[in-house]
Amino acid sequence: MRSSGKLILLLLLVSLGACATQPPRYRSEALGTLERCKREGPTGPFVAEFASAQETFDRGETFLKQHEAEDAERYYFLALQKGILLKKEIREERERLKLAEQLAEDARKAELERRAQQEAQRLARAKAEAEAKAEAEVLARREAAEAERKKVKPQREQHLLVSSYTVRRGESLPLIASQTEVYSDRNLWPLLYRANRDQISDPRHIWPGQVLRIPRNLGRDDISEARRYSLERPLR
Repeated sequence: MRSSGKLILLLLLVSLGACATQPPRYRSEALGTLERCKREGPTGPFVAEFASAQETFDRGETFLKQHEAEDAERYYFLALQKGILLKKEIREERERLKLAEQLAEDARKAELERRAQQEAQRLARAKAEAEAKAEAEVLARREAAEAERKKVKPQREQHLLVSSYTVRRGESLPLIASQTEVYSDRNLWPLLYRANRDQISDPRHIWPGQVLRIPRNLGRDDISEARRYSLERPLR
């Protein structure tokens, strides 16, 4: 009986020793989670949360050294839960910051695009204004030229309305026909000759002081005939 009792006591001691040496269940998980949180680089409010989780884990370590496995296990589990929550918060904060950076980048790009559109519109307006100004200048020059032409035209028409011409020394019928106030065309001299046959017997001979009539209101046929006649009978 005494041998049997000693055997039972020995088995009980071995069993207790095995339980005492068995590592806590949550220690490795809590340690791994805290290590991953540390690599994440907690900043701001997460620094205090990480310190709290680490402190909880350290208390578990203290109880483990004191061979109080059950209390150590509770602190390891609590440290594990804090680590899991901290890791989630860190990642959510990183996602929030990433989203904020993306929104800021999108806003910056939108602002650059808006400015580019404004600059394009400004350049388009400047181009349109420059083209309108150039067109206005061209139109103004045309109007000025037309006004000048209208000023000159009445003077020319006034010369064309002259109905007579006094022959000067050295002049001939072609020379007189070429005058601006007559016909501005030397080949129309036959018109002068025909209108003044009463005082011109030979178109090659006219005299200073003669007053020649200048026919007006001529038709195309009269002008064509006069030119044809001047080509057939040129005056030398």
